[in-house]
Amino acid sequence: MSFIVSLLVLSFLIFFHELGHFLAARAMNVKVLVFSIGFGKKLFSRQIGDTQWSISAIPLGGYVQMKGQDDSDPTKINLDSDSYSTKTPLQRIFILVAGPFANFFLAFMLYLAMTDLGIPKPLPIIGEVSKDSPALVAGLQKGDKIIQINNTPIAYWEDIGNTIEKANDTMDFRIERKGKIIDTRLTSKVITDQNIYGEAIQRKIVGIVFSGDTTIVHYGFMDSIVYAWDKTVWASTLIFESVKKLITGAVGLDKLGGVITIVDVTAQASNMGLLALLSFAALVSVNLGVLNLLPIPALDGGHIMFNLYEMITHKAPSLEMMLRFTIAGWMILIALMLIGLFNDINRLMGGG
Repeated sequence: MSFIVSLLVLSFLIFFHELGHFLAARAMNVKVLVFSIGFGKKLFSRQIGDTQWSISAIPLGGYVQMKGQDDSDPTKINLDSDSYSTKTPLQRIFILVAGPFANFFLAFMLYLAMTDLGIPKPLPIIGEVSKDSPALVAGLQKGDKIIQINNTPIAYWEDIGNTIEKANDTMDFRIERKGKIIDTRLTSKVITDQNIYGEAIQRKIVGIVFSGDTTIVHYGFMDSIVYAWDKTVWASTLIFESVKKLITGAVGLDKLGGVITIVDVTAQASNMGLLALLSFAALVSVNLGVLNLLPIPALDGGHIMFNLYEMITHKAPSLEMMLRFTIAGWMILIALMLIGLFNDINRLMGGG
């Protein structure tokens, strides 16, 4: 059941992306010939107006085929007034950006929906104090609730690390222990750790472990908007940074995951509950938006690049150049898909 849920979630995210292109194309008076979720053999198809709406056998993507625009052959153009080919570069860019924008907007709405359900937040209560740690020397104990560090109020566990990193090495802690307020001072120490990308980093610690106590936070209207916006920006920054590190080689291609990983992790998230599923779906939606903005021909970003070239030079790229770049783009995409598939299979077989 979780596998079916993951496929439905992935298909919905793709549908929303293509819906962005579709609505923008219609707004620019461009005829949409096909709106397909999936590739390959059509399992379901219905003609509604000028558009054939289809669900195909391979649910690993989707596409909107506009009149005068064909990714498989960029030389196929049409000069009718309702053709993509006859629109200005700015109008085409509007259509192209609409897909990724739809994914960012969907992520924002998913995060907004999470605030209605209530967000679990970790309370700043100590579960364990490490041996020979600054916290132990300062007298901190299991069950202590940290309420203030250097006059900065602490509401949740995440506030502790953020405050410690910004503070001087020596800090004043105010804690609550069995209804009593206790003040103490400690000096943090610096350790070598790894970030989420596996890179070595230096960070401050005091030697305390989270207790596992949480509370459910419900936000008001404006706070919900701020939360959803901040989470969307955080997810976008995370994906952009990940892509940059892959391109620069800071993170190896062995870390690249394919569709099997996405489906598997989505299935796991669905088993953890609605909140986890919404959170992961929002992250995948942002991922789709970011990746489609990459300047690779055959992706939205590649087409945007062609249109920016036309805006700057006041002449369209030659058909030969577009064809060559598009073929190169498809080769890059296929190579990345194969690497992701190889990594997925390797992980399933216990190779990493």
